[in-house]
Amino acid sequence: MICNKTRIAPTPSGYLHIGNVLSFAITAELARRSGASILLRIDDMDRERAEPKYVQDIFETLQFLEIPWHDGPRSFEEFEAKYSQVHRLPLYNAALQHLRDSGQLFACNCSRTQIAAAGPGGYPGTCRDKGIPLDIENVSWRLRTDDRQLAVKHFDGTHTISSLPDTMRDFIVRKKDGFPAYQLSSLVDDLHFGIDLIVRGEDLRDSTLAQLYLSSLLPENRFKDTTFYHHALLKTTTGEKLSKTAGDISVQYLRKEGKSSIEVYTMIEQMLGAKLRINSYTELASLVLGSMN
Repeated sequence: MICNKTRIAPTPSGYLHIGNVLSFAITAELARRSGASILLRIDDMDRERAEPKYVQDIFETLQFLEIPWHDGPRSFEEFEAKYSQVHRLPLYNAALQHLRDSGQLFACNCSRTQIAAAGPGGYPGTCRDKGIPLDIENVSWRLRTDDRQLAVKHFDGTHTISSLPDTMRDFIVRKKDGFPAYQLSSLVDDLHFGIDLIVRGEDLRDSTLAQLYLSSLLPENRFKDTTFYHHALLKTTTGEKLSKTAGDISVQYLRKEGKSSIEVYTMIEQMLGAKLRINSYTELASLVLGSMN
């Protein structure tokens, strides 16, 4: 598989943990194998949770683990000046305007509590036909979705076909605070930067489908040709997904405890069930990827 560009795209909403490291390592190794360059893209559109100390932690973690990147910021100052997502707001707003002009959106004033009370299965379509004006305050903008089939191109050369899952039915593209939602900003960024290889955890398969759906509604749908690799997640001893709120598995905590990069990589490898000393991101990722080309 030959690709041109991939990205490492953490969110600065907490200190990076060892699950993030696994994803970064796989990204860097697949980039090496496919000849792709790596962009560091820090997703800070969640303005309430993004903090400078977490942005700085991203640089320190990548440098500590010797995970490379070729494009993007090299410091917090450069990130703020040139690479923060706030600089790309005109691109996101242009995409939202296109969706609005083509009648793809509806306004929703439901709270998360109201949606949860409706039962499992995602958004129940409460506001779909209410005709709530898009321009009033405290409404989110949702995409009118259907059951069209979406093709996902995988790194191993296979394809899968499926429709949107219930969790992504009529998903949000603009939040109540007026900022673009993750699905839209992530897609627009990948198109803007020319990304054609995306590595993400299994928990984001639904996001992959949502973004493929969204891209089909925008001009120049190049996103359908993107290659994806979805990797298994590291779990806690109780089988739960790792969280940035769990400080004892953050790289920052492990560094303060005196752990070396080799010890961090070996710790991750042990959680995957092997018993080897791991010296680099390449060795760690190769355990997961095997001989895949």
